[in-house]
Amino acid sequence: MSTTTTIPTSLRRSISNTLKGSAGNLVEWYDVYVYSVFAVYFESQFFSSDDKNSTIYVWAIFAVTFLMRPIGSWFFGRFADRYGRRLSLTVSVSLMAFCSLIIAFAPTAEAIGVGAVVILVFARLLQGFATGGEYGTSATYMSEAAMPGRRGFLSSFHYVTLVGGHVLAQTTLLIMVLTLDEEAISTWGWRVAFAIGGVAAVAVFWMRRTMDESLEKHVLDDTKAGRAKDSGSMSDLLVNNWRPLLLCFAITAGGTVAFYTYSVTGPNIVKTAFSGGDVVTGTVINLIALSALMLMQPLGGWLSDKVGRKSLLVFFGVGGVLYTWFLITMLPQQTNEFAAFAILLGGFVILTGYTSINALVKAQLFPTHVRALGVGLGYALANSLFGGTAPLLYAGAQSAEQVPLFIVYVTVIIAASLAVYVFALRNKAPNWLDDELVMREAQQQKSRETVVAR
Repeated sequence: MSTTTTIPTSLRRSISNTLKGSAGNLVEWYDVYVYSVFAVYFESQFFSSDDKNSTIYVWAIFAVTFLMRPIGSWFFGRFADRYGRRLSLTVSVSLMAFCSLIIAFAPTAEAIGVGAVVILVFARLLQGFATGGEYGTSATYMSEAAMPGRRGFLSSFHYVTLVGGHVLAQTTLLIMVLTLDEEAISTWGWRVAFAIGGVAAVAVFWMRRTMDESLEKHVLDDTKAGRAKDSGSMSDLLVNNWRPLLLCFAITAGGTVAFYTYSVTGPNIVKTAFSGGDVVTGTVINLIALSALMLMQPLGGWLSDKVGRKSLLVFFGVGGVLYTWFLITMLPQQTNEFAAFAILLGGFVILTGYTSINALVKAQLFPTHVRALGVGLGYALANSLFGGTAPLLYAGAQSAEQVPLFIVYVTVIIAASLAVYVFALRNKAPNWLDDELVMREAQQQKSRETVVAR
């Protein structure tokens, strides 16, 4: 009985495919984060400066784009399971780049009124659609492309580049802050930032075309011939794989709310805390801290290859429950840059327990024929509910002077996921990536027992 994914036999080839997959991920997530990094600068171009709710509107647009992620994960996940990971990833990054260029050249509210906001929302909704497809498919591809025994280390580059996109966006802002005045950045500098993402995707498009396909050729041939009707099947996912889908959602919930609270809201708090003095200071703090988060991912992945994935997730869960109050409460009070950096870095160390391995943990849950769909949809649903809404909820809580309620909200969700890590996961157990034949045999045996029981 043959396997359905190509098993990497060469470390060199595995690294090559990981780097090519990572490059696209880097550009796509730069396009995601350039919005949050430059929001304070282009806010006045789409909303009146006299509107006291303009900041909430900007973050509401950031949050509403997450509603498109489940749709994107369904479309691209099904596409990737039926026609290959490589083609799906190439299409998603092209769409993302197109939308970045739309935003870069979008007219302002002064020019066309409310139409400017409509264009911005339209482009961001399409980006949410593309991002939903990118996460599940890239997480699946990079997990499949990694060699057994080194899957944790190699697949961790999924979040190296995801965080790297944020680092590039922060770097772009730092360069502009050092070379331009605030008025120039607000007038046209933010447009350049979005245009960079659109242009960079052209190079990535060609790189992704040269990646190896991780699905076996006979799987793609069967799909084209109509013999693999379960590939990318939503009904198969919901009927036969609903347990791993639910588990994927539960694993993601605490991790995604922590990720957007720590790595998006946290840096925005720092930026605000130091905006009254030297704006460069806050940007540098964020850049160094996010760079550290990026560099910690391979360490977390390597460690998971030694001690198991569950150990790192439990570390994140316990740390998140204990640390969230401290981070959200103390970070806004800091006037010393070293103290602010230390608090932010502490959160990133804890976050690494989740970010470095979560893509691999989810990919291991699903059989090949619904893996991209299952990983993408489980992630996107949790991400839409708990992740993308976190900055908006924090802004609303801050405006209503109810930040402690936001802290309780984040802590409870992390605690719920911690319970899943402790009771539903095992460190060493057969999984669909490393033990496909064993898992398939166990699934067939369970089906036979169900039939006999009936």
